Amino acid sequence: MKSIFKLLFLFSLALVGCSEKKSAIEKKKNETLSASSDKNESYDVIIQAQSEPDTITGSMTAVAIGKVGNTSMKITYHSPSVRGRIVWGGLVPFDKVWVTGAHMATSIEFDHDIIVGGKTITTGKYAFFTIPGKDEWTIIINSNWQQHLADQYNEAEDVVRLKVKPEQEEKYQERLRYVVEEESNGEGELVMYWEKVEVSMSFTVK
Repeated sequence: MKSIFKLLFLFSLALVGCSEKKSAIEKKKNETLSASSDKNESYDVIIQAQSEPDTITGSMTAVAIGKVGNTSMKITYHSPSVRGRIVWGGLVPFDKVWVTGAHMATSIEFDHDIIVGGKTITTGKYAFFTIPGKDEWTIIINSNWQQHLADQYNEAEDVVRLKVKPEQEEKYQERLRYVVEEESNGEGELVMYWEKVEVSMSFTVK
C-alpha cells in the first residue's frame, strides 16, 4: 500500500512540474511576442537582407549607420513588412508624399555637410520623405524631422528635392531596409530596399 501511495505521490509531482514548466514556456513566449510586436520599442535594430516573413506584426524601430569619407550618417525609421500585401500603389499610394517607413517621419542625420543634387545641405538632422511613382520617384529632404508620418509635412520646409528612377530587384526584401553605401572619392549612396524595389539617393561629402 505504501508503495502505491509513493508512486501516486511521485506521479502528482511530475504532473505539477510539467504544468509549471509549460506555464513558464508559454509566459516566456508571450513576453517575447509582446516585446517583438510593440510598436513603441525603445531599442533600434539594423534590418538585414530578408526574403522570408518574420513573426513580428508591427513596424520595428530601426537604424542604418554608415560612414562615407569623413562623414558619419544615421537613418532612423520604422520598418514595416510586406506580409503578403500589395505595397506599391496599394499600401503605399503613388504620387503622394510618403514617410518612407511608418509612424514617425524617417530621419537622416550627418555630422559634416553633404551635397545632394548639386545643393549643399549643412550638418544636422532632417526628415527623409519620398513621393513614389510608377516610373519616377521624388526624394525629399525636409528641415522638420520631428513629425508624425506626413501629417505635418510642409513643402516650404523642403531643403532639397531630387528626381530618381526606381530599380526593380530580383531579390525580395520582406522588411523595409535602409543601407548607407560608400562609393569612392567621398561619394556615397543612401539606398532603400523594400519588396522588389530599390531607390537610392547619391550624395557627396564636403
